[in-house]
Amino acid sequence: MSQATVKTRVERRAPWTGRLLLAPAFIAIAIMAIYPLVYIIAASFSKSSLGRPFSAWVGFENFSELLGDGVTLPSLGRSLVFAVPSALLALIVGLVVALSLDAAVKGGRVIRVLLLLPLMTPPVMAGVIWKLMLAPTGGLLNNVGQVIAPGSEPFLFLGSSPAAIISVILVDAWQWAPFCVLLVFAALQTLPTEVYEASQVDGAGVWQTFWRITFPLVLPSLLTVLLLKLVVSFKVFDLVFIMTSGGPGFDTTVSSYQIYRTGLQTFDVGAAAAQTIAFLVLVTLVILPLNAMRQRLHREG
Repeated sequence: MSQATVKTRVERRAPWTGRLLLAPAFIAIAIMAIYPLVYIIAASFSKSSLGRPFSAWVGFENFSELLGDGVTLPSLGRSLVFAVPSALLALIVGLVVALSLDAAVKGGRVIRVLLLLPLMTPPVMAGVIWKLMLAPTGGLLNNVGQVIAPGSEPFLFLGSSPAAIISVILVDAWQWAPFCVLLVFAALQTLPTEVYEASQVDGAGVWQTFWRITFPLVLPSLLTVLLLKLVVSFKVFDLVFIMTSGGPGFDTTVSSYQIYRTGLQTFDVGAAAAQTIAFLVLVTLVILPLNAMRQRLHREG
């Protein structure tokens, strides 16, 4: 048998061998991602509960009910109100800190390690810590307020509107800002030094260098970080569950928490599935334009 014949047979087997090796991964993806999505879509058109799934097919009844229940649409709006400011705040803080680290000569590594501490804190633990700090009785911030203004009434950070959702937004941004710092800092490290050397020769100031060189070059990376942070912010559940339980009233009831209430407290799986589909549509409408802008900037270089 010639060497060419053996080589041809090996080349023919290679694609099938690769497919067989990848098959378990594809099966796992299908089970963990595709099946739940298909199940949710099917459940949204049915009357389902935890004990009796798909007991009756009701068409678009679940969707028509969520339009008039007075809860689902406001929760979608709150998700948007929560996710966008949280993502932007974390990104802005991340950019400022990353620029500072990029300019720092000494201590940069130590600061980067310290910045990881909020990110390494589990969301449940972060929620408990901040709930205790914001408590009206014995909370750190209210105790400081008593020292500054003795006899003043404690402020209800988590028990008044709009302070509650603002507090949760700030805690979420605090926890994820280090994530933005690391990604933006990594992007800054890849920028060509020749451009900055040329700007120094031309006498460009700090602000001119930032707005005309750094910001345009790092903008695609900033959009990538913003997209990732938006996805994380839209999915927020832990902080809301621990810090406010959706209150006061419904002021912090974002979509993820409303879906939990509908599916696991009232056991209406069909309605929860319809709310999930509506939530998915909202996230898609926000993410797709930003992703298209990011891809266009990458193509333009």
